[in-house]
Amino acid sequence: MAVATLATVCVLSVFNGFASLASGRMNLIDPDLKAVRADGGVAAGADSIAAALASADAGRFIESLSPTLEEQALAISGDVQLPVTIRGVGEDYEYVTRIDSAIIDGIFALEDEYGYPATAISVGAAIELQAHPDPFNPIGLYAPRRIGRLTGGSPLNAFRSDSMLVAGVWQTEQNDYDASMAIVSIDRARRLFDYRRGEASSIDIKLHPGADASQARKTIADTLGDGWKVLTREEQHTESYRMIAVEKWISFLMLAFILIIASFNVVSTLSMLIIEKRDNLRTLRALGATPRMAGAIFFWEGWLISMVGGVAGTIVGIGLCMAQQHLGLIRLHGDPTKLNLAAYPVEVAGSDIVVVAVLVALTGAIVGYIASRLARK
Repeated sequence: MAVATLATVCVLSVFNGFASLASGRMNLIDPDLKAVRADGGVAAGADSIAAALASADAGRFIESLSPTLEEQALAISGDVQLPVTIRGVGEDYEYVTRIDSAIIDGIFALEDEYGYPATAISVGAAIELQAHPDPFNPIGLYAPRRIGRLTGGSPLNAFRSDSMLVAGVWQTEQNDYDASMAIVSIDRARRLFDYRRGEASSIDIKLHPGADASQARKTIADTLGDGWKVLTREEQHTESYRMIAVEKWISFLMLAFILIIASFNVVSTLSMLIIEKRDNLRTLRALGATPRMAGAIFFWEGWLISMVGGVAGTIVGIGLCMAQQHLGLIRLHGDPTKLNLAAYPVEVAGSDIVVVAVLVALTGAIVGYIASRLARK
């Protein structure tokens, strides 16, 4: 029972560690809160809405915010073409997110020192386009025209284009972002995708350190009205968090079956004990003990055996997790110079300990019940 409980605590803690790691990687380029239109469309006057939001009652929660426009485009560098996601951001984007921490080459900048437009591209896009920070080799961006009629016979007339220097390359260790994304000035994005001044697909919001996220979300949502949704970081990546949660609890179910199988050993031990103590049970019956009283003895013994094993396994499991968290006892295999993480991440959650304790208590009760039934017979 102790070994099965220990394994359950450790496995759940490892999943918590990977979930926290994923969350930490995501917040490099994602805001604390993201306000989007409820219908999924582009909002007109987003710049004015952002300014009004900062000056309203919700502003007491907000440290900075940035209107954002996200669309698909085609990037061309030399003879290489790559479909990319263009994220147009405001000047405060580097304060809304931690994009600077994700830069692995160059710097984060939306224009160079001479005012020429610049972009920061993901590591996957940099590899595919064979592009890197270079003031003499810009990349081209092309997007289909949204507004107006096509003129002329050239296919290029169907596209709007722009040229930008690569100021920096960033990496978040999240494939959805690292594969093909480029961050540009929102004004350049609006021009490339034929959007009017002030239009944006979302408003990215950074909260003051220590601010109550749930209260801030409610206040901001009330300020924006019914036409908007305010998404937390988890809601911005529902699928990723759901996948981790599903894997975690499927593993928990498998370990729960192992714990139940381990409890059969306790049942068999108590069965042998009942056979051994048969004469003592007859003596208790002769003294006036009822079958129910005799059964209760073995019920509580079976339950206590399970609980002692569960408590011991939980304590040792928490100790091992703490040792792993602070000492990194179990290392990841691979070239240390190419790994951002040297050891398996772990994080003990109180809710997991409660779930494991409930499972052990229920298993102990079942074991005790079976033993009590055998004792009555």
